[in-house]
Amino acid sequence: MNLKQDLKLLGMLQFFLGFVMIIPTTLAWKYGEGEVFHAFLVAILSIFLVSSITCMLTWKCKSTFMSINDGLFFVTFTWIISTGFACLPLYLSKVYPTYCDAYFEIMSGFTTTGATVLSSVEGTARSILFWRSMTNWLGGMGIVVLFVAFLPMLGVNGTILVNSELVGPTKNKLTPKIGQTAIILWGLYIGFSVLQALLLLADHLSLYDAVTITFSTMSTAGFSVKNASIGSYDKPYAEIIITLFMLIAGTNFSLYAYLFRGKIKRILKDGELHWYIGLFVLCTLICAMVLTRQHVYPSLAIALRYTSFQSASIMTTTGFTTADYQTWPTPCQMLLLLMFFTGGCAGSTGGGVKVIRVRALFTAGKNTIIRRLHPSAVITNKVGDSTYSDTTMMEIAGFVGMYILTGLAGAVILTFSGVDINTAVAGSFLCIGNIGIGFGKIGPSGNFAFFPEWAKWFLSFLMLAGRLELFTVLSLFTADFWRSSAATHRIHKHGKSLNP
Repeated sequence: MNLKQDLKLLGMLQFFLGFVMIIPTTLAWKYGEGEVFHAFLVAILSIFLVSSITCMLTWKCKSTFMSINDGLFFVTFTWIISTGFACLPLYLSKVYPTYCDAYFEIMSGFTTTGATVLSSVEGTARSILFWRSMTNWLGGMGIVVLFVAFLPMLGVNGTILVNSELVGPTKNKLTPKIGQTAIILWGLYIGFSVLQALLLLADHLSLYDAVTITFSTMSTAGFSVKNASIGSYDKPYAEIIITLFMLIAGTNFSLYAYLFRGKIKRILKDGELHWYIGLFVLCTLICAMVLTRQHVYPSLAIALRYTSFQSASIMTTTGFTTADYQTWPTPCQMLLLLMFFTGGCAGSTGGGVKVIRVRALFTAGKNTIIRRLHPSAVITNKVGDSTYSDTTMMEIAGFVGMYILTGLAGAVILTFSGVDINTAVAGSFLCIGNIGIGFGKIGPSGNFAFFPEWAKWFLSFLMLAGRLELFTVLSLFTADFWRSSAATHRIHKHGKSLNP
């Protein structure tokens, strides 16, 4: 690995984080939150000091060599170090009692999980709540993607970095240059965010509420500035807007780029989008009918209001709530659990396994049956309008298998913290899927404060691994990673570049 180059980039990226932190610092000053204001100042100075020292020590490194291993290392440690600095205001202001709690909260923010250790959200400093919502938004499209978009002068292979952070089995490169693709993605993300905030303002929400809700909606993260989440506002129009934008954020952003280019047919033929919309509509209608039939809500219209919001929230892994779905009939909870697992589309800000992988598994199962019936048949892996190679199908199966195994292993480990099995399983898969709300003690009315410190550190690791789709992080724990890193370093040292 080219460690000096990696450290240099890490230092430069932290400078960006420090500048962004000026926004909540200004809010702390505006709201008269003196202790929090000083905590933000100390955090910013710490970031600039450490980043300056790092950049000075590595500035003479002129090499732009970056291998796949460098990309995996850089992206993983970007999230770890950025979280370590970003949580300082929460800890130094004593809003969070321990550094572990502060780190958990910001890791939950950056990874768009939305899990919290706060028991009283509304009793927390407004600038702190704004900052944690802002970490949602920054993490939604990806810190590294933003870095690649606005720093093309780095001269490194941005494709490696972006592919290590974006989600999904395939990466859509919208333009020949990855930097331009990153700018398009972030441009769409910002545009939708501004539009949602304006629509919420039209429903007479305050600017503060409209912006923080937008931060958490477009990132499908779910941090709220109210104890009862979106249910606190009791505004049907706002709920419709939030539901719509949760679904927008859970859709592959590449499709929006095609929409603006007039490639409507490509969007209409997208197989993942068909399943995504179909699953949402099906779950919403079934839950609404069950809730109406069992007299949980007095009419189908009211039931649809709550089920559409909750289905979108769970499926896109946003984690907002307007009702306690743990009191709903078991069939409704089961459907939400399936949505909990499925997640949003590849190339979206949503978490979970992703709709395209679920559909690919159905295709693989169907093809297996056909091969058993017709051993000589030549079968293609047709998933929607795309044809996947056997290698890609194997990678999808491998990811889903690893996802389930990691989730189950995480649940076993969490049982040692003394929680019940429902909470352990939900907590593990919730963090891997970056979902934010689950079942048991961490349902809509719960939080993660009761977990011991070691469990919170472990859950922070699961959130990071889940956000970077497991393999980016887990690769660092293999002997192969370090052996190949040493080999590529020796090749580079002798003057050969591995950049494609």
